[in-house]
Amino acid sequence: MEADGKVRVRDGRAGEETVVQPGRGGLVVDGRPVGDVWRMGSGGIVAVNRMRFRGKLEFRRISNAMQVINEVELEDYVSGILGREIYPDWHPETLKAQAVVARTYALHQRAEARGQAFDLEAGTGSQVYGGVTAETRAIRAAVAATRGEYLAYGQQPILAVYHSASGGQTASSEEVWGRALPYLLSLEVEDEQDSPDTYWRASISKTKLGRALVSLGIRIGSPREVQVLDRSRSGRALRVRIRGDKGQHTLEARALRAALGESVIRSTLFEIRPARDAVVFVGSGHGHGVGMSQWGAQSMAQRGSTYREIVQAFYPATSLVGGAAR
Repeated sequence: MEADGKVRVRDGRAGEETVVQPGRGGLVVDGRPVGDVWRMGSGGIVAVNRMRFRGKLEFRRISNAMQVINEVELEDYVSGILGREIYPDWHPETLKAQAVVARTYALHQRAEARGQAFDLEAGTGSQVYGGVTAETRAIRAAVAATRGEYLAYGQQPILAVYHSASGGQTASSEEVWGRALPYLLSLEVEDEQDSPDTYWRASISKTKLGRALVSLGIRIGSPREVQVLDRSRSGRALRVRIRGDKGQHTLEARALRAALGESVIRSTLFEIRPARDAVVFVGSGHGHGVGMSQWGAQSMAQRGSTYREIVQAFYPATSLVGGAAR
């Protein structure tokens, strides 16, 4: 986590509020310079502004801002993930599946981040983390029921990525990121119809499209036409060509989606329809499409699948190890 200004911190055991902020020569705690790094927390619950976290906190001065690092036990971290990454009132087996996947992803990233100041980010760059604030009784129960369990391939935790909805077919890691992994394949997903993103439509004005292109360093004048040039095996757009009144440009569909907003263009599983003063994207699914579809997992749970069956359906060739799975 990063903070630009001062934050108010309270140790749940000590009960005293402390103000931490970046200064010219380092961090300033309650008006007192403490250097570039300052730690607090007695292992209980600590609060930062309106959010609460388990474990300990480390503050690092980064330029004119602060980096806030939460040192927390793995199972507590997983509990803080679920309430931000999935609906807390979903089927218990879906919550358990998400707990296994989130734990696996954390273990994989921790191994990748050795020697760095922290293992994972608290936002969408890794997994969205909410600490104690994001926990519910159902979430704690799902984490406890799967304690220590993770997915492995070659005896190592896998890159357990996931997304909201696949649009009926997940994507392989190779078609999205150019890296083939034997457990991240393109798979058919049934019964995602309850997802609000099964079908979506986004009308983008040509003015807005032009601004997005300029943000990418692409200057082709006023956009006139957008065309999908090729698609992946799962049907997702790979490259698009945009014609303007001063030229044309070809770019990756993922880059265009990011520039227009990933909550607007919800996936690259789209078609493009022309309109007079706009470009209309009509698509299905939400997210990159690789790994577990959360709405697909929910549908499987509602049909009677266990969390073990769910995760092994979405991550073939893996083994569920650790905890009660041994």
